[in-house]
Amino acid sequence: MPRRLIQRYMPHPDTLKRTRSLRFMSHIIGDASLWVLTRRSVGNAFMVGLFCALLPIPFQMLLAAFGAWLLRCNLPLSVGLVWLTNPLTMPPIFYCNYRLGAWLLDTPASHVPDRISTQWIAERMVEALPALLLGSLVSAVVLGLAGNALIRLIWRWHVSRSWRRRARRRRQARQQAVPPADTRSCADAPTPEADIDPPGR
Repeated sequence: MPRRLIQRYMPHPDTLKRTRSLRFMSHIIGDASLWVLTRRSVGNAFMVGLFCALLPIPFQMLLAAFGAWLLRCNLPLSVGLVWLTNPLTMPPIFYCNYRLGAWLLDTPASHVPDRISTQWIAERMVEALPALLLGSLVSAVVLGLAGNALIRLIWRWHVSRSWRRRARRRRQARQQAVPPADTRSCADAPTPEADIDPPGR
């Protein structure tokens, strides 16, 4: 995984320190070991961030930062991936999680009426909470592990491709450094007899 591409989108430590929910963790955010970009740290950061993003709970960023500190992985990536669930993506993602949980619990899922009222939301929230929590937990575990494995595979593929390119460039450089061999054929080469004067001359 190219480090420059990741660093381009990583927030600055001061930006995270100014975040209201993370201010009391400023001494942890400033830890340089939590900003290292390695295959392990990035893979675990994706796992933590995706896991926290799919949980229907408040303070997801705080939980992601604590998880990054606990696993010693890249903290800004863990916190940034939490924004996978934002006001635009939350409704469809959590509804899919709810449907998954209802299927796992073998309970009928509630259908959304044409007109949604506050009373309907309050009543359905209590009924849908077990299915929502279970579906979100299963989705978070599966997506977190899949993200970790995918990042490690992509990182390994990128490193091996870079090594192959370097080896190919080195071979080409060595070939260009070798002087070209004499390509004259044996027929063009002078023979010893050509230097001997013919008899009677």
